Amino acid sequence: MKKPNQLPIQPCSTQELEEALEVLEGRWKILILFHLFSAPVLRFSELRRAMPGISQKMLIQQLRDLEKDGVVHRKVYAEVPPKVEYMLTKDGAALRPALKALKSWAYERRSKNRPHRGAVAA
Repeated sequence: MKKPNQLPIQPCSTQELEEALEVLEGRWKILILFHLFSAPVLRFSELRRAMPGISQKMLIQQLRDLEKDGVVHRKVYAEVPPKVEYMLTKDGAALRPALKALKSWAYERRSKNRPHRGAVAA
């Protein structure tokens, strides 16, 4: 029996799935999305501070890709110094349940693979 708030699963082709996965392809894109889930609007500098391992060039590239794919919206204010904000689009926000499930899976996987207290690590 289908739950009332659950959307029906729509069939998709392998090609459509590959195209969807390409949107998230890259080491940093999913992390960028997680940061944007936690705050509705983030400035470039805030994203940069939240992800210390990413270079400025890579962050710009990943954000441009996400913007091109319609997942992130970029808003530029005409002021000096330039102020640039990023927020999720409707399509970006629609990824929340899938990425939340991925986060839960990662947590469960880590919990299962963590050695028990007192166990000797190899």
